Order: sequence, then C-alpha cells, then structure tokens
Amino acid sequence: MTPARLARLKRFFDNRQTDLTVCLEHVHKTHNLSAIVRTADAVGVHNVHAIMALDNPLRSGLRTGTARGTQNWVNVHKHDQLSDALQTFKAQGMQLVATHLSDTAIDFREVDYTKPTAILLGQEKYGISKQALAAADQHIMIPMVGMVQSLNVSVASALILYEAQAQREKAGLYGRCTLDEAEQQRLLFERGHPVFAELCIRKGLPYPYINQEGEIEADDDWWQKMQAVQTPA
Repeated sequence: MTPARLARLKRFFDNRQTDLTVCLEHVHKTHNLSAIVRTADAVGVHNVHAIMALDNPLRSGLRTGTARGTQNWVNVHKHDQLSDALQTFKAQGMQLVATHLSDTAIDFREVDYTKPTAILLGQEKYGISKQALAAADQHIMIPMVGMVQSLNVSVASALILYEAQAQREKAGLYGRCTLDEAEQQRLLFERGHPVFAELCIRKGLPYPYINQEGEIEADDDWWQKMQAVQTPA
C-alpha cells in the first residue's frame, strides 16, 4: 500500500458517519438502489439497510451488479423483515424518520440529523408500509409546489442525506473517526492489499494485522500458507 493510499483511507475513516443510516423498504428498482447507495457513500454513511423478500433477485445484485464499486465502501445489510432492521436501529439508539405525507409530517429540514438517525424510504409505487409508519418517531416531507406530490426515491434520499451532511458538518461530526478497530483493519487490508485479501478468502486464512504504516504484519506460517500453490480440485 502506498503512503498516498494509506493517507486517503485514513481520511475516509475520519469522515464515516456510523450513526447515520438509510433503510430501504422493498425498493426494487436496480437504478434506485444503486443511486441511493452511491449517495450514502458520498455523504459518509457507512451502513445501508435493505428490506427485501428472499425471492427478490436483487438480493444477490446488492453484491454484484448494484453499485458494485460503491459497495466496496458501504456495507449493505439485507433483512427479510422490517422488524429485524428496526431492532438494529433501536439497539443503536437511533431516531427513525420516515418519508410520508401525513398530517403530522414536518419539513425534512426541521429534523435534527446530528442525532443518531435512520432514514426510512419506501417502495417506489406503494411507499412505506403501515408497520414502518407506526414505528417511525417522525414523518417527514419534502415541500413541493408543482402538481406532482412525490419525488423519485433516489432523489428524495439525496436531498435528505445532504441536509443531514450539512447539519453534521456544522456540528463538527466529520473529521473524527468513529469506525471501530476491527472495521478499520478490515478495510485497510481489503482496500489496501486487495490481492492478498482475495487470496485470504480463497484459502480460508485469517486477515493479518495492518500496522500504522499500512504494512502487513503476519508470522511465517501465514506467509507460507499465503504463498503455497493450491492444487485444483
């Protein structure tokens, strides 16, 4: 790993927002999933959650076709049920805001996104489920003065995420690392030494330690196994 690559990775770590996330409830169009994950990465969101049925073909696409490059940097967690995702947010003490034009909805810019926050976005045609709306702490809306009363889900997510970024930048929440050591080590190895990382996965070897200079620290046994030629099955 070059010094420039290491410095860039460390800047990346410092700007990840581990207590800000997006939850996609049955968003089913590939281009929308891709755009939302890409925007999440752009504002420093480290984890995105997607609720989708087991038979949804996009479950595998979330690691192959959909936002392929972006997902090197954003963890996409797939859930079979909304309740699984809600438990995750509750455990992290997150407020849940849902995009929905209800009588109690407020302008999305009135929410305090400096708090741990999960932004819930619904399916393109039918929107957010009743279960999700009931679980939300707040309904939010994006004011519009035209004839159409809704935006494309990826456009809506971008507006909300950039509002969250603006608030968090003003509050000084960027420029300080909140990723745990294990996640930093994983990314340093996988993104700083991708060839070795691929070999580790292929050979079933544990990841080595990456030191402050970005170098691999491993014992002779690890290196010998890494260099050993595998016999085709």
